[in-house]
Amino acid sequence: MSLHHDANGHATGWSPHRIGAFADAVLAIAITLLVVEIKRPQDEDLVDTGALASFLWHERASFVAFVVAFFLLWSVWRRHHTLIYEVSLLDRLTLAWHAPLLLLVAILPYSTAVFGHATDNSLAVCLFAVTAGLLFASEGVVRELAARRSVLAEGIAAADIRSSADASFAVAAVFFATAALAWLSPYVWYAWLFAPLSATFGGRLIYRLRGGSSTD
Repeated sequence: MSLHHDANGHATGWSPHRIGAFADAVLAIAITLLVVEIKRPQDEDLVDTGALASFLWHERASFVAFVVAFFLLWSVWRRHHTLIYEVSLLDRLTLAWHAPLLLLVAILPYSTAVFGHATDNSLAVCLFAVTAGLLFASEGVVRELAARRSVLAEGIAAADIRSSADASFAVAAVFFATAALAWLSPYVWYAWLFAPLSATFGGRLIYRLRGGSSTD
């Protein structure tokens, strides 16, 4: 543990619920911005059904990008919300690592907008993949640090939080791999649809490779 202790030897730290509320607000704003970035039809696109259908079909990539980014942010929110109730006190380093995590949450709508308007552009795919990879890597680091350094809630095992961190690292690895492969084919982004499988199976593999446990 790396928490401070008071004169009576009791651990002191920060309540996780304040940072949890702040993270909820940042994630809610980021998800809202995903929708704002989708292009709206103009008057000429609304003259008849055919014109609107043509516009919506032309913008289909933006909707795909929105759905992918939405579920990424939803996953980060769900897992972070769970973590807040798994921890009783946060240490300084775990709290500090929320800064890059939330920074990347805030940047994701921009990367999504770029990708949504150029899904066949290798740089656009790479930008989104790197942003998402760093986001999940940061989320994994937060969970890893919480398992090692914070005071956990009653009945919560550090090994379970570390296992969840490994799932985040596995998803990050998929995005980093596609960032590199995007220069061979921009359509490698279809692999992102299988990110949930990488969290399940890749996370278990990483957990086993590092022995399934580590000292607190």
